[in-house]
Amino acid sequence: MEASSSAHHKRLEYCATRLPYRQGRELKAVKVYTVASESRHLLIFGVPKINLQTNLKTKLQGFGKLQSCICITSEMASKMELEAFTDVFAVKFERLEVARRAKKVLDARQFYGGILHISYAPERESIEELRDKMLQRRQEVALRIRRNQRDEPPVPKKSREAK
Repeated sequence: MEASSSAHHKRLEYCATRLPYRQGRELKAVKVYTVASESRHLLIFGVPKINLQTNLKTKLQGFGKLQSCICITSEMASKMELEAFTDVFAVKFERLEVARRAKKVLDARQFYGGILHISYAPERESIEELRDKMLQRRQEVALRIRRNQRDEPPVPKKSREAK
């Protein structure tokens, strides 16, 4: 069970088989995230082991309010193989949108000579956080549905009768 719980943190290979019109300017690893797998908790791999926690915090605070940033290298080393001379940090943002943006911008970027790998860490969430996340998603979807129904032009009676 331990090996499978950390398997989703491994970096995927970039997709090289996408059709040219679907391929962006940069190669991407294709991965689908569900509501449950996205999280305010992130694991940041590949931070050079030269005491960069304050620099990392400063960089992350540029995206939004950060609740915690702790080094968990020893904990992760027992679960999976880590790159030599690097640290792993567990980060928790106040809002999911901020975590989503930080992951998108910083993943596979250079940071003091190391290439960062950022993954969501839903296993670090409490049951209450998961419940709040699902409720928030339900409210967002309901808002979008109401907005789409309001923006949709009414169907004329003649076209309804023709069907």
